[in-house]
Amino acid sequence: MPPIKKDPKRDERITLEIIVDANGPEEQAMGWYYYLEDKLHFPFLAQCIADRAISPLRKRDETEILGMAPESECQHEMFVETRWDRRTLAVPLAQVKPIAKTDEETREAVADWHYWVARGYEL
Repeated sequence: MPPIKKDPKRDERITLEIIVDANGPEEQAMGWYYYLEDKLHFPFLAQCIADRAISPLRKRDETEILGMAPESECQHEMFVETRWDRRTLAVPLAQVKPIAKTDEETREAVADWHYWVARGYEL
């Protein structure tokens, strides 16, 4: 996959708002978690944009995103919750993209996470 083009405005927001005082991956994970928890407005409709071996969602599936997964599940990757087979299941945020009438703040926050992952950063 070709590297994603650098976006100075998005880089600045990530650096100054999300991982500003983070010392190491654990603190970066906390910064991302609380940023997303604050910016994402639940529930919202999303479409699966990539198959993942750890998730039952398939590319192009639509699902309702209900909230952030518990903080303990988001130490190495950000997860959001959806309904699956009569229970709540956490799926990778990088796997879904908001659709329909999702507000701008939610779309921007999800795009921030997708950008960060696409640029090769990890927690």
